[in-house]
Amino acid sequence: MTTGTIFDIKRFAVHDGPGVRTTVFFKGCPLHCLWCHNPEGIAAGLDLLVRSSRCARCYSCIPACPRKAISKGPKRGPVVVDRAKCDLCGKCAEACMYEALVMAGRKVTVADVVAEVERDRIFYEQSGGGVTLSGGEPLAQPSFCRELLTELKARGFHTALDTSGLASWETLASCAEKSDLILYDLKLIDDRKHRETTGVSNAPILANLKKLAGRKKAVAVRIPLMAGVNDGPSDVRAAIEFLKPFPSVKTVGLLRYHKGGQEKYRNLGQAPCFKIYDPPSDERVGEIRQAFADAGFHVRIGG
Repeated sequence: MTTGTIFDIKRFAVHDGPGVRTTVFFKGCPLHCLWCHNPEGIAAGLDLLVRSSRCARCYSCIPACPRKAISKGPKRGPVVVDRAKCDLCGKCAEACMYEALVMAGRKVTVADVVAEVERDRIFYEQSGGGVTLSGGEPLAQPSFCRELLTELKARGFHTALDTSGLASWETLASCAEKSDLILYDLKLIDDRKHRETTGVSNAPILANLKKLAGRKKAVAVRIPLMAGVNDGPSDVRAAIEFLKPFPSVKTVGLLRYHKGGQEKYRNLGQAPCFKIYDPPSDERVGEIRQAFADAGFHVRIGG
């Protein structure tokens, strides 16, 4: 059976599609968005999160590390990890009962995920919910993504695919076929800005969205809003003009930027590529919402 790497399974999610849902977060993403709030989902492999504020100074992790990569902090402070020595074996995280050291990422099978999902079937049935695959980028693990969607559909679950759209058309099409809803993250229409803020061109992302919309698949576009990045009048007009020709794209979600990723970069021991943005003002979000509503879209704030 195909295995995949995930970094979280979130139960009782309410912003990742209709009803009460379980969201499965895949590891690995081809974009490096400067506003990413899940940096532990970018790398395809495992990551070690060091949450110093939770360290109880018991130091049980130090003898547990076979690479001798962990030491006491100055003045018996929180533990310090020498990441050059660390081989991500996870033994320190197993020894830490305070979750100061946590492995981000684990290998799972389709059966593992389905067993977790089945626990909340009654909530999906009562609320019209289901299961959402998110990340990271689910399409970065195409075989696992397809097999998981296939099994979920066979068991009668409503399925949603949350994607950046950066994958081959063949991969997107095969996974979309098994999805009841596509949550398509659209950052920017301007390719120069997109390259500057995500590290990649948006040409394949826009091309895939055009093809997907042409298939009359239910697509909800989600736009993360950052002040001074994509909330300007020209950015909003460009997004509306691009989306208007697609009758299958009826819903637009406006997602306010938040700074939740900053602490995670520190926990990963990385100098953040994260840039400090501000969310648009309430007034500006209201103006953007009205612009999309006037163009005929159903607009949701935050989902």
